[in-house]
Amino acid sequence: MPGMVLFGRRWAIASDDLVFPGVFELFVRVLWWIGILTLYLVHRGKLDCPGGVLLSSYLIVLMVLLAVVICTASAIVWVSMKGTICNPGPRKSMSKLLYLRLALFLPEMVWASLGAAWIEDGVQCDRMVGNGIIVTVAIRTRTWCPATLQQGSFFSISSRTTSGAARSLTRWSAIPRGPPSCRSRTTDYDLVGGDQLSCHFGSILQTTGLQYRDFIHVSFHDKVYELPFLVALDHKKESVVVAVRGTMSLQDILTDLSAESEQLDLECEVQDCWAHKGISQAARYVYQRLINDGILSQAFSIAPEYRLVIVGHSLGAGAAALLTIMLRNPYPRVRCYAFSPPRGLLSKSLYEYSKTFIVSLVLGKDVIPRLSVTNLEDLKRRILRVIAHCNKPKYKILLHGCWYELFGGHPEDLPTELDGGDLTQPLLGERSLLAHGSPDYSFSSDSPLESPTKYPPLYPPGRIIHLEEAGTSGRFSCCPAARYSVKWSHESEFSKILIGPKMLTDHMPDILMRALDSVVSDRATCVSFPTEGGSSVDVV
Repeated sequence: MPGMVLFGRRWAIASDDLVFPGVFELFVRVLWWIGILTLYLVHRGKLDCPGGVLLSSYLIVLMVLLAVVICTASAIVWVSMKGTICNPGPRKSMSKLLYLRLALFLPEMVWASLGAAWIEDGVQCDRMVGNGIIVTVAIRTRTWCPATLQQGSFFSISSRTTSGAARSLTRWSAIPRGPPSCRSRTTDYDLVGGDQLSCHFGSILQTTGLQYRDFIHVSFHDKVYELPFLVALDHKKESVVVAVRGTMSLQDILTDLSAESEQLDLECEVQDCWAHKGISQAARYVYQRLINDGILSQAFSIAPEYRLVIVGHSLGAGAAALLTIMLRNPYPRVRCYAFSPPRGLLSKSLYEYSKTFIVSLVLGKDVIPRLSVTNLEDLKRRILRVIAHCNKPKYKILLHGCWYELFGGHPEDLPTELDGGDLTQPLLGERSLLAHGSPDYSFSSDSPLESPTKYPPLYPPGRIIHLEEAGTSGRFSCCPAARYSVKWSHESEFSKILIGPKMLTDHMPDILMRALDSVVSDRATCVSFPTEGGSSVDVV
């Protein structure tokens, strides 16, 4: 997908990026040409007025110019549709066509200026004809800029385990909605951070259905490595619930991006205790607040018989998992439910250790539970391989994607790779990793690239429940509500990043909660997990 070279400069758009903007220009030009032709045929008998010859000549020449422009735009679209992403050989004439298209702007501009001057001189003809000329001049003025090149860059391709409050608090990652409950009042709970109008807390109340008296501590304090969290009492499930918020600010993103591995000092018999540095720092901050500030002690002084449950979504899920590991020694009954946690979180030994008290929930092709440094390297290599062997033009790939998004279907049935062999005209002889290969990018293996010591392989927390949509439906389809299959999955099933239209939307907390609600609404739904002894554990 090399950028086009025009006027001695390589641009950020490729020769196959002009299909859709070219079609749009063709549509506008053809309508314009039809309008001018209709104007001329209907009113040509009224052009025997003073200056009518000039107007007649103006319309005829304008139609000829438009016809030439339409032919040139058609050629640009036709040539742009040829070849493939990495095989621009059939599009080598594109630069000449673009030079011709740009050259046509000069006579169009001159002719539009002459038309404006003739109308201004007061041509005494039928008013309808004069207004038509003014409209054509105005439209021409609006299209002087090279719309094809401006719009082309837009199209370039550079590719229920718990319920009650414990599950509802996971929705906290979307709390700034400003519900009608926003109001000033004196709080009966510990409040840290900026929530002067109680808008954030009002959202929490509306989402969870809890009462003010059920909250022990609410913190909206948000800095790098310091996440907002809350502590509440779930009397229905007899649990003290700690909910950690997910990514919602620039500070949270910086915490996510601190992807180096950090060794943890834990009071447990586990060797090789490594974890994501940014998330482990965030978990340590919440741990210190809970223990050193006596927040958990206050909660259990109110309900000493309750058990401790920790929940979170995305970044909050990773912090919740590590926080659970840190609290495992003082609170042996602690349990964690991690919703859509990041994959690159725990070392292998910590991952195995966490299976007894942490459950992770993943929806569909969610990218975050598959995201790690090693997986990103593997994705980069696979994208390069797919692009190098893609046998479809870019516009077809875009149309297939739009069709799937609107009407559903199975994108796996639309192959985009060659069955085998190399490209016949790779990148017109340019020296490229895709065409000539490199020892750094070997396409012979599907295994992830070796990771440096700074980024050892990391794994998601605990046992994993995978929710998959049974069948696919488009955004605007008339199909009934989606149904989901639920199963226990091994972490190896999330060892690669999957590309799909729902890889981002499946991570949204409201989508995940909707899927969980759909699953638990069916009372007969259960999940079986085979244990080492051959028996199974059911979660209903």
